[in-house]
Amino acid sequence: MEFRGAGELGVGFHAEVIAPLVGEVGYAAGLLGWGSDVLGYDTERSTDHGWGPRVVVLVDAGEVERVRALVETGLPEEYQGFAVRFGWDGREPGHHVTVATLGDWLRGQLGFDASRGIGLEDWLVTPQQQILGVVAGRVYADDGRLEAVRQALAWYPDEVWRWLLACQWSRIAQEEAFVQRTHEVGDELGSRIVAGRLVRDVIRLAFLQSRTYAPYSKWLGTAFARLGHEDGLDQALAEVVAADDFSQRERALVTAYELVARRHNTLGITEVMDPSPRPYFDRPAMVVGASRFVDACLATVEDPRLTRLGRFGAIDQFADNTDVLSAPGAYRRLVGLYR
Repeated sequence: MEFRGAGELGVGFHAEVIAPLVGEVGYAAGLLGWGSDVLGYDTERSTDHGWGPRVVVLVDAGEVERVRALVETGLPEEYQGFAVRFGWDGREPGHHVTVATLGDWLRGQLGFDASRGIGLEDWLVTPQQQILGVVAGRVYADDGRLEAVRQALAWYPDEVWRWLLACQWSRIAQEEAFVQRTHEVGDELGSRIVAGRLVRDVIRLAFLQSRTYAPYSKWLGTAFARLGHEDGLDQALAEVVAADDFSQRERALVTAYELVARRHNTLGITEVMDPSPRPYFDRPAMVVGASRFVDACLATVEDPRLTRLGRFGAIDQFADNTDVLSAPGAYRRLVGLYR
């Protein structure tokens, strides 16, 4: 049997099971929140672990308990051969139909209620993967409440975006000379490690340039491939991580740098920048001179709340721990960084 993703399975599950239970009440529903299936990356392999019919149902506060009761008593044991109540990794089996108000669900997903407005700190402290859980999933029904939030969260405000671009270029500037320097002292493993870090930083820069949220590490390469790379950026980065010697590694890296520099120029947000590689001061390392792009991007940012901040960027640009990035209660503690 041909595999159908959870989003497709949910179309029928919503129409045949959930919609009749909810009745005539105004609501929104979709495959939202956690999971590879929300992003559309689930495969047949996904069905062996925490996979099955699930949906988030968003109703008014006065309807939550009533709809929850209807769902609890009205769900079938199976739908199209899949258990409706399922568990994994020691988690007790249960159904995965979440019934909540929009505000409560958003607070659980993001750590704040985006339907009431999105402040600067909210934009900067919320991981992109968590935002994708709101904007990327398949919607089965909507009386308007969900679409308004998805539109508001669709992408960063313009000056926030420019500041994030500057901060991402800054990450490259901090380490672009280290690939050569580690090699020079005989640390070939260190050179490979730094090159790998820079590959990820270039990939995340490409997402920002494409105005596309980046998923967490498991799907970063998959999502990057789907951006499309007629200029060959994907191939250049693949050559970096596959390189067996330093000269190949550096040559592929500077090719990638030049390509993202050219992409920067197509954005039209700064003066045209020379994309060609150059030596790192008087040392033999070849770099793009990423600090030039940092300064150029920052020069276009006027919001004093951003210009007063350092160049550490939004949470995805300085934090790299799943227990933080997936837990609103944890990452919301970092709001103070931006005040």
